[in-house]
Amino acid sequence: MNTCNELLKALNENTNLERDTFSEYIAFHGVGDAYSKRWLGNIVPSDLLKLSVKQAVNIIATLSESGIFYENFPDNIVTPNYGDKWGRLANYIEINDRAIAVMDNGCTCSGILSAIKLLAAIPPSAKSWANCVILSQIWQNIYGDAYEKGPAEENSIYGIRLNAPYSDNIIDYSIADKISPEQQLKAFADLAHFRGLKAGFRHVISADQIKVSIDGKDVVFDWCNPQHQEIYINECVKLINLGFECMFIDSAKHIGGYDCENYTGVGDLPEYGQMQYILNEIRSRTGRTDLSFVGEKSSDDFERYRMMGLTAGTDFIMGDDFYAVRELSEKLKYMRDYAPGIEVTNDNYSGGLSYEQLLNRINSALFGYYTASDKLPGFMQMSDLFPLRYDTNTHHLMMTNPSYSTDGTSLSHWENLFAKDDGRYYNKCAGELFAYALCR
Repeated sequence: MNTCNELLKALNENTNLERDTFSEYIAFHGVGDAYSKRWLGNIVPSDLLKLSVKQAVNIIATLSESGIFYENFPDNIVTPNYGDKWGRLANYIEINDRAIAVMDNGCTCSGILSAIKLLAAIPPSAKSWANCVILSQIWQNIYGDAYEKGPAEENSIYGIRLNAPYSDNIIDYSIADKISPEQQLKAFADLAHFRGLKAGFRHVISADQIKVSIDGKDVVFDWCNPQHQEIYINECVKLINLGFECMFIDSAKHIGGYDCENYTGVGDLPEYGQMQYILNEIRSRTGRTDLSFVGEKSSDDFERYRMMGLTAGTDFIMGDDFYAVRELSEKLKYMRDYAPGIEVTNDNYSGGLSYEQLLNRINSALFGYYTASDKLPGFMQMSDLFPLRYDTNTHHLMMTNPSYSTDGTSLSHWENLFAKDDGRYYNKCAGELFAYALCR
């Protein structure tokens, strides 16, 4: 099914695409052999978020790496092929789709449509490794899904509801009679793949931060309950069957009771062997051998994570010291199934780094190796490409859901959520780094 066309029709748009000559003119290009890889740099997100979905799809079609302009979106889209082990080398860029959703009259919705609009501003994958867009939210959160709250009121994404409809924050339920929530998610994945990007989703696995809906009632999740475990597996399988190919697993370091003195989640985690079984079941039921399972945090016990079934781990080395990153890449170049990664920032980032420090970390993530095939995975947040306004930060937006609108409109929220002139200049500088990396 051509979900992109279904989405356009549901939005009362025609499916005939039009070349966007202005975007074609201003687009950044990869340098050298990667010249055909294009994206919109030197922007702030509101430049794209204020557009219609049809306009965004026109831009995505215009920036086709093949150079072919498709007047109708293709019926068959496949994920960019970087082999089964692509996740070992990838850059993961997490987009808080709730923060960029439509906010109207105290409600939040349609985050997946905003994420689609932002795709044209995400640098495409390089010759040797993939870029993967991770969505912060797909399932309902349990602290006030669909509601905007004040900047000091908790409305955390770190609590999810399974076996229930997908999040009202993310899905456009006003068109659900024309295109299902599942098709809306698949349209995002198809458009990401067309852009040369992989797609994934973040979620928590701390039992007391999960509710599961059974017979219409919410109960606290229990990893010892076989029914709950089966629901978790099935929920992950459904998303992968829609085109997502990466799971970002919060608190994965602590699975099986490892290093729990530093565990900050709430509730039990799966046992080690249990998680091995779960990840194997997800691979088996989807028939996918190319999935990437990313575990939040890592340690130097790499074999523990590899044997668990993970592909990459975060928070092992920051990118401040380029030479340390390059030497770690050299040390681990023979580990092809799992590697710890370089962080620019993570979901707990509360601000404080200068633009120069952030750009230096991006530089280390993109170039910290002797050979591109030995690259370590890299981890970035939305704010590492599109800086946020001065009085908020990544973690604050994970924990709360405020509107920054000054006139009640979503456009004002988008304009004021992000840094303005300095944010545009920073995005240009980050884009220049990616331009030189894409030929690697």
